[in-house]
Amino acid sequence: MTSKPQAHLTAFLAGIGYHESAWKLADPAQLTPKAGLETLTRAAQTAERGLLDAAFFADSPGLEPFRARYFPQLGFDPLELLAAIAPVTSHIGLVATASTTYSAPYDLARRLSTVDHLSGGRAGWNIVTTGYSGAARNFGLTQHPDHDDRYARAAEFVDVVSRLWESWDADALVLDQKAGVWAAQEKIRPVDFHGRFFDVAGALTLPRSPQGRPAFAQAGSSGPGIELAGSVADLVFTAQGSPEAARAFRATVHAAAARHGRDASEVLVLPGVAFVLGSTETEAKATRAALEDAVDPEFRWRNLAHNAGFDQTKIDPDQPLRDEAVSADPTSRAQDLVRRTRETGKTFRQLAEELTGLPGGLEFTGTPEQLADVVEEWVTTGASDGFTLQPTTLPDSLELFVDHVVPLLQQRGLHRTEYTETTLRGHLGVGRAAREEAVA
Repeated sequence: MTSKPQAHLTAFLAGIGYHESAWKLADPAQLTPKAGLETLTRAAQTAERGLLDAAFFADSPGLEPFRARYFPQLGFDPLELLAAIAPVTSHIGLVATASTTYSAPYDLARRLSTVDHLSGGRAGWNIVTTGYSGAARNFGLTQHPDHDDRYARAAEFVDVVSRLWESWDADALVLDQKAGVWAAQEKIRPVDFHGRFFDVAGALTLPRSPQGRPAFAQAGSSGPGIELAGSVADLVFTAQGSPEAARAFRATVHAAAARHGRDASEVLVLPGVAFVLGSTETEAKATRAALEDAVDPEFRWRNLAHNAGFDQTKIDPDQPLRDEAVSADPTSRAQDLVRRTRETGKTFRQLAEELTGLPGGLEFTGTPEQLADVVEEWVTTGASDGFTLQPTTLPDSLELFVDHVVPLLQQRGLHRTEYTETTLRGHLGVGRAAREEAVA
């Protein structure tokens, strides 16, 4: 009998949940930065209790003050979060988001390698190029690089950090106290890299980590983003609202992987699912309604404009979207909104009102059994390799998933009953990264 594929599950942990109204219904004691750190730590431990592959932590290298008016802004440095959470977890992978546009390769390689060593090989890097143009001014730049330049820089950035992680041979450590030799100097090589964007001498300040390098995650959906995912990603996060769309996207990613000489099995595609659970459909719908009723309509249109990269000063929310609000380098979301405006003639506020308080992609409201059915359908029909969970509230939503959905998936043979690997790449089933076996 053919065994069922295993559902790879990760959790994207942000603030106190992915619904924009989650904070309004939370315990007031949860709303401070210190409490936010405690919530994220508890959520990571809950994800580990559910035997998930990894916990993700998002990042943005900038703040729009209007968002702090409407929504908690707890912009912890994700790599610092990983260092804080690693000692209080033992198996789950920990993935930090870091920008290739607003980071330096040597610094990021060193920091990620540090966390990979501290966690015993559980670190991952969510590779982003940063679409938020306001970040440029925070890093001494006068202009945000355009889309194509950001992805060209990202490809070179990943190349540089990979070389840095391989600058120590796997057997470079000698540890011979009698001879007084800690490492073999000839097995440590400067990278001596000279490219379009970077000049890096190397070598790294640390030996190879237990998994060779951190696992790579990527979420770009544009042509260059898919090419980057196909060339280097171990897992791909995406927003897909139906199994048909997800299946087509997965095929596109696999085709990109093949163009780069990789096997499709080396790239896991995990669409996001934002979920509201209840013991009955009625209970779940009531919880969802309470969240939606608490949404601030002013925040909704402003946040949509921000996420799409529009200039809010050039938007009248009660008029259709004007061309001057759109940048010369529009995001895919911006292009979709422009298209919908032209097709419908709706005002920007009306377009915003059609959205929910969730991040987009697959949205689910129902019982644990129904959500387990969704996971089973998508995984067994090739629509995805699993899901990236986007809990609407933290810690509640994730605890409900772990306590009620995970056991159902285990009963159906779709989810592990124990961890059998010790590294994140092991959980993902993609083995060691480096050309030579890393030092454990």
